[in-house]
Amino acid sequence: MNSGGEQGGSSASDEEWERFLRESAEGVRDAPKEPSARARMVTRRLREEQGPPEGWRSHRPAAPRRGRIWPVLGVLAAVALVVVALDPGRVTGWFGGGGEDAAPLAAESARPTGPPPEAAGRPTLDEPFKGSPAARWGDGAAGIGMPPARATGWMSKAQVARTLERSRDFLVASSLDPGVLRGGRPAKAIAYLNPHQSDVRKFLTTSLTSPSRKNNPLLLFSRFDQTKARLVGDVVKTRGRVTYEEGERGAVEVHTDVTYVYPVTRPERDSTEVARTIVRREVVMSWDDPAKIVTEPGTFSAVSYSVDTTNGGCDTSGGYLVPEFGSERQPGDGPSVDPYDRSTTMDQRMNESDGERCGAATRG
Repeated sequence: MNSGGEQGGSSASDEEWERFLRESAEGVRDAPKEPSARARMVTRRLREEQGPPEGWRSHRPAAPRRGRIWPVLGVLAAVALVVVALDPGRVTGWFGGGGEDAAPLAAESARPTGPPPEAAGRPTLDEPFKGSPAARWGDGAAGIGMPPARATGWMSKAQVARTLERSRDFLVASSLDPGVLRGGRPAKAIAYLNPHQSDVRKFLTTSLTSPSRKNNPLLLFSRFDQTKARLVGDVVKTRGRVTYEEGERGAVEVHTDVTYVYPVTRPERDSTEVARTIVRREVVMSWDDPAKIVTEPGTFSAVSYSVDTTNGGCDTSGGYLVPEFGSERQPGDGPSVDPYDRSTTMDQRMNESDGERCGAATRG
């Protein structure tokens, strides 16, 4: 796994940064403004269709004729032979296979049209992803599909490329870093967040010191209580993608939507039972023009963030993922959902799974 990226440097030129500092100090009419996440979210939602009320697992920071058939069957058979030759692992998945030795999937480049196929088997300490579609997903950052860079908003192509790298580095630091997963403070991830975004800074301080249902650090970070569960091995499977567009005031707005699969076992060292915690997290980042928004080099302003979790505990107000094992697992009182299905948007998933209740997963 990657250990996170550098936090120094600026995607803005020295001249732009000096002008930003000078105008901020002088208080001129067009000086940079402090970022308002609420204003960003309101503007963004005006560009979209009105959706359902958000649940507790999401946060918008304040501030989905008859004819002859034999020739057709012949064509289909020929196509099937080609598919078998080019990707036998995919065909195995169609018939319930897809173990950890199956061919890995290419990175996700667009939203899939349906859920992945079922996989046979049960997880073990040696094969913690056995019986899961995630067996064919990427390891760590390798499972996050990245788009090609192009000049956007205030950034050149090279600046956008660096911004995409930093966005991925934030995902690694917040959801894949071994120390954070074991309950440590996500210091590297926090360093990517604009310190001038006061509402988000307040949320971070409160959620990490006095977590609650409202101020829940799991909206941004994956952390396990080591007295309740421990990770199996050092691999986290991921599948998702990063996209971007021009946002407010010429900013580069990066959208990340990633599903993380964490294999876990009981905290006792002799435990052999393996379960999986599945977290789908969406984070929208605004990489702002320092000439227009008060920011720091290499940091982004949070537009929104939300999470949907399977086997992480129905009550996560303590700020940690708390998976259940065997007979401990209780059916939820919400609707059933497939945690591996990425064919719906995060908003649709939150609406279907009912953010006020704990749903039941169709597979783990």
